[in-house]
Amino acid sequence: MEIKSIHSVYFVGIGGIGMSALARYFHFIGKEVAGYDRVSSSITTGLEEAGITVTYLDDDREIPNSFQNPEHTLVVYTPAIPKDSVLLHYFKAGGFQVSKRAEVLGYITTDTFCYAVAGTHGKTTTSSILAYLLRETGTQLTAFLGGISENFNSNFLIEGEEVTVTEADEFDRSFLHLSPDIACITSVDADHLDIYGSKDEMEKSFRDFSKKVKPGGKLIVHFGLPFEGVTYGFEDAADYGLENIKISEGHYVFDIRMPKGKVNGVVFGKPGKHNLLNSVAAFAMAVEGGSSPEKAAQALAGFKGVKRRFSYQIDTAEIVYVDDYAHHPTEIEAAHQAVREMYPGKKVLAVFQPHLYSRTRDFLEEFGKSLSAFDQVVLLDIYPARELPIEGITSEKLLQKISHDNKQLSSKEALRELLQKTDAEIILTLGAGDIGAEVPRIRQILVDRFGVED
Repeated sequence: MEIKSIHSVYFVGIGGIGMSALARYFHFIGKEVAGYDRVSSSITTGLEEAGITVTYLDDDREIPNSFQNPEHTLVVYTPAIPKDSVLLHYFKAGGFQVSKRAEVLGYITTDTFCYAVAGTHGKTTTSSILAYLLRETGTQLTAFLGGISENFNSNFLIEGEEVTVTEADEFDRSFLHLSPDIACITSVDADHLDIYGSKDEMEKSFRDFSKKVKPGGKLIVHFGLPFEGVTYGFEDAADYGLENIKISEGHYVFDIRMPKGKVNGVVFGKPGKHNLLNSVAAFAMAVEGGSSPEKAAQALAGFKGVKRRFSYQIDTAEIVYVDDYAHHPTEIEAAHQAVREMYPGKKVLAVFQPHLYSRTRDFLEEFGKSLSAFDQVVLLDIYPARELPIEGITSEKLLQKISHDNKQLSSKEALRELLQKTDAEIILTLGAGDIGAEVPRIRQILVDRFGVED
């Protein structure tokens, strides 16, 4: 694909976090950009405010005239779009170049020095930390992120086009379109079994990704994963290791051991051992790519976080409210570890919205175990995303797997009333569905109830 020959880019599913970053990229470089999404959101509103046309009807009559020429229009779609989409059918039947988001990302990054972060957990935070470290150490880059970086207040950054940072998404084997110079694999837990069928098949795709690293490039891997590369972790044998970990004034303070040398007194402010690992993974990628270890270590202290990744909404002595994207049992366990470490002995309420019927079915026992660790659990209905219901798979069935009695089902409306009465000192909202849209309302309820200064 020759990007210079393209005049217009139309996105089918423009409201996705990865799709919207690409839309912003094409808009920034001067292409005419428009798109469709099923519902309006803060992401689509932001795109419209930037001058990008968004429609909410899956109807080819909604396509602007300037996107009707197949010779000069690129159509980008996400695999989450239903196969019976009217727009997708129109573009395919009309002879347009129709490409998946991941293919286009591959086109854009192939001639750059590309950093790519893969893994079933941690890739959004790790890639966001990495983009911040590279920027702070003097690298001019373009970054395509899977979340809203609180440092950039965006999922997209462009300050130079020779270096790129991107997530390498395993969904639908998308990451196999990338050819990174520096790649990282943070984790390979079973997930997306509706796509892969088995954990073995999913692990094979990660092995295939590891072979996509360019000749002379480097693969950074979490210690213990079955891949050859530079390792990081808590283990003494890891190439990049964490030592002398302490908590001071709500921040981690630790040393990083490198293959050659050590940096001491590193400060990092995001709670949870999983985030410590994310920080050292990003640090290792930056250093292996040529950044100064001392400058990268110093920059870690300034990382603010990613929205919906253990994102503090309220943090007072009386009430703490944290919102997190956790939608897999391992991620829920990580959120639990973080909150217990930072707030020992306090009562914790977890509000969880399961994401996908298939994921709920595949990890029913694991979800029950991870949620049982919280003092109180409230379950919302399953968020279906791209799926139709599966008979017998409901939030009620998941509720039965939670091993204590301080649990209940709730609607979003009833949840607001429940929050007026709970005696929990720590409240977490968890999930990858539309629970994120409830966060401002939940926050306001707690602000009003506890008299928190807004």
